[in-house]
Amino acid sequence: MKETLVKNNAKRFFNETRIEDGFFVLTYRNDETEVAVIERDIDSSFIQFHFCLKGKSAFLFNNGSYVLDISEESSLLLYNPERDLPISLKVNPNSWMVSIIISIKKFHGLFSQEADYISFLNKENKENKYYKDGKISPSMSISLNQVINYNLNEIIKPLYFKAKAYELLSLYFNRSEDADIEQCPFLADESNVTKIKRAKDIMISKMAEPPTLQELSEEINLSLKKLKEGFKQIYGDTVYGFLFDYKMEVARKLLESGAHNVNEVGLKVGYSTCSHFIAAFKKKYGTTPKKYVQSS
Repeated sequence: MKETLVKNNAKRFFNETRIEDGFFVLTYRNDETEVAVIERDIDSSFIQFHFCLKGKSAFLFNNGSYVLDISEESSLLLYNPERDLPISLKVNPNSWMVSIIISIKKFHGLFSQEADYISFLNKENKENKYYKDGKISPSMSISLNQVINYNLNEIIKPLYFKAKAYELLSLYFNRSEDADIEQCPFLADESNVTKIKRAKDIMISKMAEPPTLQELSEEINLSLKKLKEGFKQIYGDTVYGFLFDYKMEVARKLLESGAHNVNEVGLKVGYSTCSHFIAAFKKKYGTTPKKYVQSS
């Protein structure tokens, strides 16, 4: 199964990235004002891990007769060896989701020495259905945001997602996050993580005219030093480095839509002159916007 693009535009995307046979990652990002509906067949041989980073979504079962909500910063594990559990998901406006879908056979192999530690893998339960909800920890939030905001070369995407999927599974079943907290006290304070996420949202909403770092730190009520360090820890990049990549991705999708010319796209993402936008686009993608459109 190749990587499948379900829908992709400047404000909404739903991607499926195959890691290997029986193992794939789904990302859903809906920054629009309408509910998006995603459907994907999943048979009974798979276990599903769903993570809601932002907003709220709902899983529909039995043709909508049963609804299971998943709220912001929450996780949901679904497994039923007796029946298929196809994904029918309503993604609310301004909501982000990441799902890891892995065959139970492959998953069991990851924990062959610790099967009894994972309750639904022990001998008594492995043939029973298993549903579990939980909270997303700060360290999991970092990995999930790196997945949803992926902006590296597409060639390495399956490898990167494989590493992140294993990391997320490890963190999900980690008995204690004390070690992570000791290494990074900043992330142990959920209010700090919330402020950094708000900083990111502010930069995105004001990408054409972004605030200075000092203005941003004052708006989220966090010191400039903590803003810089926390943003790099959570998103793996500087504030403006992240914003640059985000603007270029928005520009690329706007160009692909064919609804705007190069100058209009440049203005929409905050470049007052066309030449500056062209230079920035070429720095990111190695080609000019015009040539990119002609080749797409």
